[in-house]
Amino acid sequence: MTLSRRKTLSLIGGGTVLAASATFGGFAATRTPHDAIAPWGLAGTYEDPRLNALSYALLAPSPHNIQPWQVRLEGENALTLYHDGIRTLPHTDPDGRQIMVGMGCFLEQMVIAASSAGQGVDLTLFPEGSGGPVAHAVFTGDATPDPLAAHILERRSCKKPFSDTPVPDALVNELEQSADIYTDAATVQRLRDLSFEAFLIETLTPGTMKESVDVMRMGKAEINATPDGIDMGGTFLETLMLAGMLNREMLTDPDDPGFQRAIDIYAKIMSSTPAYAVLTTPGNTSLDHIDTGRRWLRLNLTTTRMGLSLHPISQALQEYPEMDALYATAHDVLAPEGHTVQMLGRLGYGPAIPRTPRWPLKAKLIDA
Repeated sequence: MTLSRRKTLSLIGGGTVLAASATFGGFAATRTPHDAIAPWGLAGTYEDPRLNALSYALLAPSPHNIQPWQVRLEGENALTLYHDGIRTLPHTDPDGRQIMVGMGCFLEQMVIAASSAGQGVDLTLFPEGSGGPVAHAVFTGDATPDPLAAHILERRSCKKPFSDTPVPDALVNELEQSADIYTDAATVQRLRDLSFEAFLIETLTPGTMKESVDVMRMGKAEINATPDGIDMGGTFLETLMLAGMLNREMLTDPDDPGFQRAIDIYAKIMSSTPAYAVLTTPGNTSLDHIDTGRRWLRLNLTTTRMGLSLHPISQALQEYPEMDALYATAHDVLAPEGHTVQMLGRLGYGPAIPRTPRWPLKAKLIDA
């Protein structure tokens, strides 16, 4: 199928619905990357309690969805978690802080999932010190199920505009047990502006821009072949790709209309935010980063239970020179007492989000 440039522009500008066309309807029906999302359906189907917990853990969020984990099973009831050293973001995450936050998300989801099967997990973090394994885990049995386990398969990072509906005070009060929640109009607007400016810096800085584009998976075939990174799929985007209106070259060219369209889309996302959630720590060590990931994962599952959406937007917290000024501003606003801001997220009511790509469990096991 080939679309004219005029027809494609009408899609972009007016959101024209082409599903009425039988041809387009058939195309739309084939765009789901079933192979890439298969791990979601396999979660919880393993006999080994460790594999069962890991099948849920690999559904955890990670920066740019790079899924930086590798696991070695040991003996009958233990495992060791490693950072896959080829999965890094040296421009946006030069110190590996965000990678370790993602590792914390993985560990917490593993522990929660294990509890639902009556398994406790004894964790030892960085058992060989810095530069070695991230964690050693022993499954012990006799755990009380964590009620958050029921929401693992529903959890998403909602990178879409939110509705204007405010977050109810009762939910804010409950969430404030886990995070700093900002709902006052002045702070919300300041964080909207800060977040969008940080997004522009990340997008317009050559190294960080290219790093993001390099992990984009363009269309169903790429997503299925490499089920990590930033998935650029679905009927709308793939229609633009087929029409020659969206490709990697355009996404690295600030003068291209498609590049500006992406900026406009993100501006709309940033402006539709009624509240923010923030996690800080007194220090800024690898242990703090792991702890932050565990807290963020629980926060994300809690918001899921409440029917709320959560979207991490930590560009202003990234540690590279072009972001220094906004990094300082974010800390002045969110941590004036001198703590480190580890996570910043949009909070509100968003649309339903499909499952995102994941590598199968066997791809993450060492010597399996």
